[in-house]
Amino acid sequence: MNIREYAKCDATDLAELVRKKQVSPKELALTAAKAIEKANPEIKGVVETYDDRIDGLDEKSLGNGPFRGVPLLMKDVFGHEKGRRIEFGSRLCEGMVAELDSNLAILLRKAGVNIIGRSAAPEYSMAGTTEGLLYGNASNPWKKGFSTGGSSGGAQASVTSGMVPIAHGSDIGGSIRIPASYCGGVGFKPSRMRISVGPAVDEGGFGYSMNHIQARTVRDSATMLDCLAIPMAGDPFVIPKPQQPYAALAKRKPKKLKVGIILDELAGVKVDPEVRKAVEKAGKTLAGLGHRVEQATASVGGLDMLSTMRDLFFFDFDGRLNYYGGKTGRTPGPDNLEPIIWSIYQRAGEITPSRFTAAWSRANVMRRSLGQFWTQYDIWLSPTTATTAPPWGTVNLSVEGIDFDTFTQGIFALPVQYTLPHNIMGTPAISLPLAQHSNGLPIGVQIAASPAMDHLVLQLATALEEAMPWARRVPALHVSKL
Repeated sequence: MNIREYAKCDATDLAELVRKKQVSPKELALTAAKAIEKANPEIKGVVETYDDRIDGLDEKSLGNGPFRGVPLLMKDVFGHEKGRRIEFGSRLCEGMVAELDSNLAILLRKAGVNIIGRSAAPEYSMAGTTEGLLYGNASNPWKKGFSTGGSSGGAQASVTSGMVPIAHGSDIGGSIRIPASYCGGVGFKPSRMRISVGPAVDEGGFGYSMNHIQARTVRDSATMLDCLAIPMAGDPFVIPKPQQPYAALAKRKPKKLKVGIILDELAGVKVDPEVRKAVEKAGKTLAGLGHRVEQATASVGGLDMLSTMRDLFFFDFDGRLNYYGGKTGRTPGPDNLEPIIWSIYQRAGEITPSRFTAAWSRANVMRRSLGQFWTQYDIWLSPTTATTAPPWGTVNLSVEGIDFDTFTQGIFALPVQYTLPHNIMGTPAISLPLAQHSNGLPIGVQIAASPAMDHLVLQLATALEEAMPWARRVPALHVSKL
């Protein structure tokens, strides 16, 4: 298989070729390695590849799930595989090795994927862009020197540029959906606790984080959800799940739904006019498919939302970094932490248990305020991000003048204005590349549904993929063009 043929296929296509014995898993791994060698010098989305799963691949070691033999990258954050390096994009953790498999890694391997390496992530996933001092800046495939989004930016850029068909992503405030929006991919964040994060913790990020994949097609996302939405023994709770597979449900036309378009400035960030038009066009398309679509509003508390989440996300952050430093023999400091992370580390101790529980209570109030939306509507339709991808240096962890106090408004608000509400609510949400801006960068449109209604999101996403296709749009920094 040559690189052009490989890069045209999504994960479902490649898996089908393996099943038909038209290509072997090792041949796919070798082709992926060639694609990475070709594109990664421009993209810098891949930080490590595994020779034992490429040249030395034992095909008998692969699982027999629907993605058998398909190359996949694991994000350098919480994608633990025992014996593999996991560095959290940080010089403090450079060379650190995972001591156990995560349940996610086990399920991915059962799905049949061949995990061939790691993708880049910003330090501790705390930026809406994938720029960093450990491995450099990952570039948007559409325009060199522009953000891939974060924190799963290395993953999505690797997918959109054709290096791999799918990649692991995680999302605590938009980290799957923001890269999908900026890079022109498909990024689905499932409902809270849909995918287990055991065994090390009960819920990632106190319940706000969720794992899944970065993709190019909705069907890949739906099929992988079937592979990963398997509760682990001992999970704190299990949410309702349809009796039929998500892959089958995603192909069905949904019932007639009431769709609310949200274009309010939820965190004070103005919406680009072309982004607004893209959302409105998606709304008209859904109306043409028989759904009831109207302008709506949502209340989340403005900038208070961001300061509340800061106190939740960074509670005991200093303790966590001290633990990692103990593993690597390094003391956290400005020589191994990026400037904003260093500031947060120094101030995290101010978030006392009482301050944390107060933030938890405020977040509960926000959740219920936001939840009023679902008493009137079935579907949330909004921008994924208020703007297209910004240039490097706009929202990274080395921006001058930004510290613990100004972090949320200074670099956090821009990318997460429309994504973070769905982490607060635990609702399923997807970013789709439904439009292209006049500046040449993709525009992501976000669809969300009420908790546990993941299948509705996938059904509408499939309908829009057919009505507003994006597959023919190929970025400049693509393996077929380099």
